[in-house]
Amino acid sequence: MNAALKWKLIAAFILVFVAGGITGALVGGWYTRHLFFEFHRPGIMAVRMKERFRKELNLTPEQVAKISPIIDKTAAQLREVRRDTHHSVHEIFTEAHRQIAANLTEEQRQKLQQIEERHRRWRHRHGSHESARESPPTP
Repeated sequence: MNAALKWKLIAAFILVFVAGGITGALVGGWYTRHLFFEFHRPGIMAVRMKERFRKELNLTPEQVAKISPIIDKTAAQLREVRRDTHHSVHEIFTEAHRQIAANLTEEQRQKLQQIEERHRRWRHRHGSHESARESPPTP
């Protein structure tokens, strides 16, 4: 085997390895994003719970109809708990940022506000519109 062929084989192996890594990263990222954000869509939890119970317990259509209101009520309660928890966490961070801002220079306060704005835009893009509408804390 000559040197040129060796280098071509090494380059081909490296290329295949890099292509596999990129493909794995893209597919893994897509799957994680899909799993995380799709699961948290309003209404999807109840649908998934009903389908899972139907399959795993071999429920009849009549049984599904009977348990549907229970699952819907449970999903609504869980959404409310999530909303309340989200609101509490937001209030804690708002208060922490207010207290932190009191110890910063004006330039640092502006950077903190930029961080908050970036976070607000991220929450808005990912479906958390309630807290995105709230006004930013003032130092």
